[in-house]
Amino acid sequence: MTRIASTFDALKAQGRKALIPFVTAGFPFADVTPELMHAMVAGGADVIELGVPFSDPSADGPVIQKAGDKALAFGIGLAQVIAMVREFRTTNTHTPVVLMGYANPVERYDQKHTHAGVASAFVHDAAEAGVDGVLIVDYPPEECEAFAADLRAHGMDLIFLLAPTSTDERMRQVARVASGYVYYVSLKGVTGSGALDTGAVEAMLPRIRQHISTPVGVGFGIRDAATARTIAKVSDAVVIGSRIIQLIENAPRNQVGAVAQAFLHDIRTAMDQA
Repeated sequence: MTRIASTFDALKAQGRKALIPFVTAGFPFADVTPELMHAMVAGGADVIELGVPFSDPSADGPVIQKAGDKALAFGIGLAQVIAMVREFRTTNTHTPVVLMGYANPVERYDQKHTHAGVASAFVHDAAEAGVDGVLIVDYPPEECEAFAADLRAHGMDLIFLLAPTSTDERMRQVARVASGYVYYVSLKGVTGSGALDTGAVEAMLPRIRQHISTPVGVGFGIRDAATARTIAKVSDAVVIGSRIIQLIENAPRNQVGAVAQAFLHDIRTAMDQA
């Protein structure tokens, strides 16, 4: 059983839902990410999604795009992100970490780093560093069976996005290869856009669960404790990204972790009240 599956099982036994914050690796300071990850755990994070900076993040809105641009300017790439996870793991061996990003950095990593007898240098190195899951926005499920099998062989989960426009057939395709959890994008648009229609989310989740047995997390548009509490009543996890990026963007270096921790503590408290 993967660390992600164990985490969801433990939360279910407690009658609680997972809080999954997203931050862009290397933002707002190149060296702050491992410290920030620990602070988010202290604030109540159950799983951490770590964004891999990329120059053309098609699913991300302006807030996360700007964060990625700044991290890229610091020289943060996939190799540095993997090193950040390795550093985090020196003192935290229980909180699952998911790398979220795009195909280009992964495939470029495999081109630049080779290991004898290893199909994918990325999979090998991510597993060695302590990564638990991977979400590649532009990897369609019908083309991912070998990649998913390689990840599973290394104890990692492959996570997919679903959207309000996802068909039943797409959900069945995702169900064949996904593990860990699936991430329901609650809005038609990019990260940080629009106002969340909680009624629409509540109506969609039973349809998703007809096809998918893994836990379902909901993200995009969750910005405050009240919304998180509402979503936690119907989902298995709440994912928050853009709002955290906004809060830490202008924080002094020594306050970045504290700002994120305080925000997540309020979210965690509200979710547990649900």
